[in-house]
Amino acid sequence: MDELIILYEDNHIIVVLKPQNVPTCEDESKDKDMLTYIKEYIRDKYGKQGNVYLGLVHRLDRPTGGVMVFAKSSKAAARLSEQMKNGDFEKKYLAVLTDTPREERAVLKNYLKKNPINNMVYLATATTTGAKYAELDYKILETHKNLALAEVRLHTGRSHQIRVQMSSIGCPVFGDMRYGGEKAVKGNLALWAYSLAFSHPVTKERLVFKIQPPKEVVPWTFFDTDKAIRTTKPEV
Repeated sequence: MDELIILYEDNHIIVVLKPQNVPTCEDESKDKDMLTYIKEYIRDKYGKQGNVYLGLVHRLDRPTGGVMVFAKSSKAAARLSEQMKNGDFEKKYLAVLTDTPREERAVLKNYLKKNPINNMVYLATATTTGAKYAELDYKILETHKNLALAEVRLHTGRSHQIRVQMSSIGCPVFGDMRYGGEKAVKGNLALWAYSLAFSHPVTKERLVFKIQPPKEVVPWTFFDTDKAIRTTKPEV
């Protein structure tokens, strides 16, 4: 990562752009992660000594880019985590799908289970040991040949959730070689966390941050993502 792109910062939170293919936190690859980048930035900017506190409130999968918020105090972290539990923390994504769903908009409800050995997530049933409930809603914003631009809103935050659930209806995310199956298309994963809305943990002001996907990169080049972001509103 060349430089840390900061969208907002105060004494309580810091909102940043996470580039694609940078881990949110340390993983088995040991590649430098967002937590480390931001801690180094805080240490350098404010001359802090020793360990810097930074609360991980939510995650993005490594190949997914977009907007993230981190907490600069334990109080802020606790309050943001509470918002996630009560549904006041809204995450929206743009995804390019390799096929167009039969329904223009729908709610997907599944149970998912992760296999830690191969880091794969599978559809499961409510009675499967270790399975977790997953829910999202999507709407198709635009189509181009056999591709579709979808806005996806998460109601739960499960590992690989969007990728697995969209694949389950025969419309995997562009660039998803893991869950794409026969419809897999090579390229950067076209999944982008473009909007984040939450209430400031101290001032209670409602904050909304939006950021464009890399418009110069295929398949985003085929769609009017400016219009998509301009016409969508937070739904809390």
